[in-house]
Amino acid sequence: MKYQWRENLKGIKMTENEWTKSICVRLNEELQSKSLFAETLRDLPYSQEILHYKKNCEGDTWTAMYMDPISFETDLVIYEEAEAVVKPRVVIEAKIQSVTTHDAITYSYKAEKHKNITPYLRYGIMLGDRGKYPLPGRLFRHGTNFDFMFSFSGTEPTQDEWKSFMELIFNEVDYSRIMEKMLHENRKKDRKRYYMLEKQLVLK
Repeated sequence: MKYQWRENLKGIKMTENEWTKSICVRLNEELQSKSLFAETLRDLPYSQEILHYKKNCEGDTWTAMYMDPISFETDLVIYEEAEAVVKPRVVIEAKIQSVTTHDAITYSYKAEKHKNITPYLRYGIMLGDRGKYPLPGRLFRHGTNFDFMFSFSGTEPTQDEWKSFMELIFNEVDYSRIMEKMLHENRKKDRKRYYMLEKQLVLK
């Protein structure tokens, strides 16, 4: 059944969690046919601490003994699942109407920490109910670890906004898959060999 956008009755505004969940529901309508899924408020690890090392019998190598990962809660995660194996591909933090300098710094820090654990993860931020206002300059200045930023004029995306948003999401999933191969197959003899990498700047 197609998702019907919730109308705000008597001028009551959506909370950020309600808005993020509404985006999540609509995303799942388009993602699941591609073995991709969206979920809100999922904890993802950002740190893995070593408690001590264990020597092997000969004593020439050490094996790290880890404690349980430490996690941050994410607003929205898009992940790939096959045969009980889950790979988070894209994380999106969400803000309605305004985003402060503190928000930009905090979310950018979270992006950096999450990528330390899952280096092929793509990380961005989406803003909702922005009206005529564009992406704020503080995001450009302080969101240095974001791979993308997106601003919706209302809580319900326009047709053009949603089309652009889905193009962005599928591109980011592809970039995540490419990065995973580059990082994890770099020692294979039959790996794909690159001689150039460019991070483009795309603006709309």
